Amino acid sequence: MSNQVLISEYLANRLGLKVGDKALAYFFNKNSSTPPRTRAFTISGLYNSGFQQFDAQFIIGDIRHIQRLNKWEPDQIGAFELFVKDFDLIEQTNNEVYDAIGSMLDTQTIRNRFYAIFEWLELFDFNVVLIIVMMIIVAGFNMITALLVLILERTKMIGILKAMGSDNWSVRKIFIYNSMYLVGVGLIWGNIIGIGLLLLQQHFNLFALDPNTYYVSQVPVYLHWSYIVALNFGTLILCFLILLIPSYIISKISPVKAIRFE
Repeated sequence: MSNQVLISEYLANRLGLKVGDKALAYFFNKNSSTPPRTRAFTISGLYNSGFQQFDAQFIIGDIRHIQRLNKWEPDQIGAFELFVKDFDLIEQTNNEVYDAIGSMLDTQTIRNRFYAIFEWLELFDFNVVLIIVMMIIVAGFNMITALLVLILERTKMIGILKAMGSDNWSVRKIFIYNSMYLVGVGLIWGNIIGIGLLLLQQHFNLFALDPNTYYVSQVPVYLHWSYIVALNFGTLILCFLILLIPSYIISKISPVKAIRFE
């Protein structure tokens, strides 16, 4: 049985301990007036989980100390953790485990145990969606404005094309294709810069965070080709639909007035 333990950097700083020091641990019995039992441990290492509420509570050591203090059998434990591949099925898995165990045992999901953290994450997700929606609105207005300016500058050309027999949709396609070309160039450069920054963050952790506030020490990055393709394809479709709105003005332009337009 090993007497070596790992403690958090948070506890080590508060208690003035370092690797190699010995520390006494006191074990209290809630249902007894007997004095606390003590055990001497050697600090073999420090850890930092990024969650202060974890670091302030947990010391990692040999479970056989707890089994001996509680007079447990070698196969008895206080609790164990079950991992699921699909987090969306965590409640369903919890119910299945609860139905399969005895009445003297209980189950609890990590979402219920650390409710505040998941509330913070949901709020963070809402902020991300809100920012994306605002960016789409601003970008949409910019694209509409740019296309209106382009139509205004080419009003005489529109009149000439209509006078030569071009229908409204043919003329609209000229401006839409030109605008979509600019959107495509912007997407290419946007992907190069955006994915490049994400890869740099993923491998070199350029942007650090305060774990006491954000629960992580650096900005997390997750890249998957399906999300990138879906985002680019969705952007193209959305831009195309937005550009249809200002291009409709072309159908209202009179060829005679357009040719005389200065």
